[in-house]
Amino acid sequence: MSRPVLTVVCALWLVACGGRDSDAAVQAQTAPGAPMPPAAVVVNETPAGQRIEADVRVLADDAMAGRETGTPGFDSAADHVARRFAESGLQPAGDDGSWFQRVPLVRAVADPAAATLSVSRNGRTIALRPNDQFLPMPDFNAVEGEVTAPAVFVGQAIHAPELGHDDFAGVELQGRIAIVFGGAPRGFEPNPHAHYASLRTKTDAVVARGAVGLVLVNTVDDEAGMPWARSVAQAERPAMRLRDADDRPVDAPAQLRASARVAATAADLVFADGPRTAAQLFEAARAGTLKPFALPGTLTLRTRSRIDTLESRNVLGVLPGRDAARAGESLVHTAHLDHIGTGTPVDGDAIYNGALDNALGVAILIEAARTLAEGDTAPARSTVFAALTAEEQGLLGAEWLARHPPAKAGRLVANLNIDMPILTAPTRDIVAIGSEHSTLSAAVTQAAGEVGVEVSPDPFPEEVAFVRSDQYAFVRAGIPALYLDAGVAPANDNQKPKIAATWFLRNCYHQPCDQVDLPIQYGDAARMAQVVVALTRIVGDADAPPRWNDGDFFGTRFGSRPAR
Repeated sequence: MSRPVLTVVCALWLVACGGRDSDAAVQAQTAPGAPMPPAAVVVNETPAGQRIEADVRVLADDAMAGRETGTPGFDSAADHVARRFAESGLQPAGDDGSWFQRVPLVRAVADPAAATLSVSRNGRTIALRPNDQFLPMPDFNAVEGEVTAPAVFVGQAIHAPELGHDDFAGVELQGRIAIVFGGAPRGFEPNPHAHYASLRTKTDAVVARGAVGLVLVNTVDDEAGMPWARSVAQAERPAMRLRDADDRPVDAPAQLRASARVAATAADLVFADGPRTAAQLFEAARAGTLKPFALPGTLTLRTRSRIDTLESRNVLGVLPGRDAARAGESLVHTAHLDHIGTGTPVDGDAIYNGALDNALGVAILIEAARTLAEGDTAPARSTVFAALTAEEQGLLGAEWLARHPPAKAGRLVANLNIDMPILTAPTRDIVAIGSEHSTLSAAVTQAAGEVGVEVSPDPFPEEVAFVRSDQYAFVRAGIPALYLDAGVAPANDNQKPKIAATWFLRNCYHQPCDQVDLPIQYGDAARMAQVVVALTRIVGDADAPPRWNDGDFFGTRFGSRPAR
């Protein structure tokens, strides 16, 4: 799983894990450093399960060096997937008749040692220390960034008239630096909360109102879930954006001449001599009573970034539809191929293999493609299978595909995404996150019934995982989507999938121990592939394509966009 713009996707899972099973014994069993819970013996006797295991072992091998976007390891993994698509009987759907869709990227990393942030107010200047007190954000447009301007605090930078909320009321942001808190009011429902909490949404809002700089201030509550030390460590990794046809970065507005994040411990320096203290504002954030205000004096922010361009690729195969009237519409299946590469050694291991995240998801995708391609008849609609790049960088491969669907795909009418199914304890169900937003819900129920599994609701709706993986790129393009995930209902009394998943997230998510020696239940993985196959036939053969439910939050916000 990825970090879309504001946070590492699943970092929020880590925060929420503390509330999943509040029993003290469970907390001790799943705590960081705790031994793995008792695991079922993995018996992998079916051909489908064996094929999935073989692919996971290749994709999560040390030779792939963690499959980071832009590395030879990722390219080797992409070549493997292309070979498997070809062996399955798919047709290539990439550029120029190939299996690959080029994804142009720009990469940037900020240099904290070269950055300065100072507050000039009431005849004094306060300088913040890089790393300890602030982190510059990378600039994708210019190596050197600098802005000096008055600052305006705009709460959580949310303009939501449908919810009666406007953090910009009564203040002028044109030509000023926006001071922003993360998150969204606790009173928001989960879906609007997730949308408005994203840094992308906040950035769009302040840019639309003329801001020339952005300073995101952490609260104490933010750092309870994402400690500042972790932010400092993550800042060492390059960030990426898509490049447009003119080689300019996408979703990186040049209008923002410099941006930074400030630690909660330094918030008082940003608000010094202003009308409210940091402590007062933190409490107002908890209470949902933040109000915007202009700050006296000016802020000066200087940054330096290392910028380069690169090209990665999505792996695309297509099974053409059998019906001429519907073959120009496609259900697109996705699973991200990239992981985070190499990093700080843990017990001498510096390779972050990503077996569950997301070699397993890709292997399930390959198996479903093989089954469908070898079937007697193809679905009426076409089916695209995509192993995506740069999910860990903010869903970039998915966004490129949603914006640039291949000619062989025609119009994309639905997306089914698989990401990090934590299949380390036997289950009797699946979870289809986000299916309730569209008519895909009925199709999921039917497909699960045909395979003989239950459908469990999202067990942690407050985490809003629907906006935190590749399916959300398609949602933003107006395309109904769902996120197929591992189940939570135990198949026996000895292993509890929720406990196994919590242990993994606390101990192996984005760590070297996410590797093939985990007790991966390949039989459950093969069953998930069967659900994908059944769902594809149901959606592919339906008279009408999936549609958003009336009044749905995402359908209302994005569903009116022209279908691609």
